[in-house]
Amino acid sequence: MNDKNVRKSHKKIFVLIGILVALAAVFIYATVTMSGHWLVKDDEFEHVKWAVILDGQSANLERNDYVADLMAQGKVDSVMILGRRVYRTKSNADFYVEDFMTQGRFNPEAIFIVHHDDPSTLFEAQTVIPWLKKHKADTVLLVTSAPATRRVAKIFKTLSGDSPVYLTADIRDHVYNPNTWLFNRESRKMWIREWFALAVSCFDLLGATPLTEKDSTNVWKIHSKAEEESPLLDLQSLIPSATPEPTKEPLKLDSLNEQPKDSAKTDSLKAKADSTSTN
Repeated sequence: MNDKNVRKSHKKIFVLIGILVALAAVFIYATVTMSGHWLVKDDEFEHVKWAVILDGQSANLERNDYVADLMAQGKVDSVMILGRRVYRTKSNADFYVEDFMTQGRFNPEAIFIVHHDDPSTLFEAQTVIPWLKKHKADTVLLVTSAPATRRVAKIFKTLSGDSPVYLTADIRDHVYNPNTWLFNRESRKMWIREWFALAVSCFDLLGATPLTEKDSTNVWKIHSKAEEESPLLDLQSLIPSATPEPTKEPLKLDSLNEQPKDSAKTDSLKAKADSTSTN
């Protein structure tokens, strides 16, 4: 009798443990699945004056397409296109802008080009924020990949303070889908990378203070497409030469006015002087 009671109690314990394990598995699965949505910050808006396309576009240039469509609808007035330098005098921004201008008949004065050598979003923010503050930007749409939106918004808001106001949008990334990311290998890689990047950025921003318009460290001029000027600064020209150029002595006016002497005439005069002194 006692053995039956023990077996029944053990069975109840095993069933309870199985239920708890199943509930834990469901909770973990739901949490991990929802964490794909937590990375994406999708704000609703009717109109913004500025859109900033961050570097890192794929070969499909889906960020260009998204902003070009917004500008065609009149939802965005001006756009800043960022791109890293990839060759000596060539930047990703040059290729991005060239493609963007083929998307519609846009005013070149509303397309701004930002060349930079920034290795991360944090440095991109330090390049752009002072310029936006200087030009009194009030609302800015940050355009990046879907899983990077929450991290990017946190970086820009922390380094900007109260102004400008930053919005982000889910541009419907063709690789990352927050609903099905768990079943796609590339999406899982992006999920891991972005959660790690978010944690690192939170650490980097500890003690950070808002930037002002005087805090710009960008050596390239941010300019519009209409200006059509070469913004790239030749850093080699700033390095002093190792061998100084020889200095030339200035010509004296007296030497220019002096007439050449007749050596034969001078010798005859000396001979007459000698003969006179002998006599």
